[in-house]
Amino acid sequence: MAKTQLGARVDEDVAELAKKRAADLGLSIGDYLARLVQDDASGLRARAVDAAARFLAEHQSVFDEAEDAQQALRGAHAA
Repeated sequence: MAKTQLGARVDEDVAELAKKRAADLGLSIGDYLARLVQDDASGLRARAVDAAARFLAEHQSVFDEAEDAQQALRGAHAA
């Protein structure tokens, strides 16, 4: 597939985040951005966020209990 060069201006912090994330994934900046666009256009990112939100909503009580238990332990150490 032929490649087309794009240019975009972003804040320095966004550029650094993109570079670091691409490196973490072993991708070039171009391949990383292409992956982001494809995931967004296909709806994959939105479906993943929706699935995560449903998971958190369904299991919120478990997270709340774990957080309460941690706070109780911290309080016990302080006494």
